[in-house]
Amino acid sequence: MPVEEDNLDDVIADLVDDDAGTDNGETGIQGLPTPDDVEFSGPPVSLTERAAEQVRSIRRDEGLEDDLKLRVAVEGGGCSGLSYKLGFDHKSDDDEVLVSKGVEIVVDPKHMMYLKGISVDYPDGLDARGFTFDNPNASETCGCGSSFAT
Repeated sequence: MPVEEDNLDDVIADLVDDDAGTDNGETGIQGLPTPDDVEFSGPPVSLTERAAEQVRSIRRDEGLEDDLKLRVAVEGGGCSGLSYKLGFDHKSDDDEVLVSKGVEIVVDPKHMMYLKGISVDYPDGLDARGFTFDNPNASETCGCGSSFAT
């Protein structure tokens, strides 16, 4: 599940007001906060017990390699501008590795400012629709819950 970085940078540039804030030399996008500017409480990315059990179940049912980790990412697209991506992937040298409920999670540091504090759940009721995301950084979300804006 490779995330297209150039596409994400284009979408971020479109979402950020060019007159807002100061130039961020790290990304070259004016007004974009640095990862250190994003405040959150709790773990950077966490899974509920139901989500962790579903990830373990998928890994077991699909017979996935042990070196594949759960990747949480964002990409450009969706009703609100950015969409969540969740899947199994190999860790890259730049990835941050987190552990939640015994599941190893990899996150590209460029995506962390949009994911800090996010909780991934897997509802198991009659109205369950798969993995859901509770993102404290989202200023708006779409009705389906799979895209957001900051």
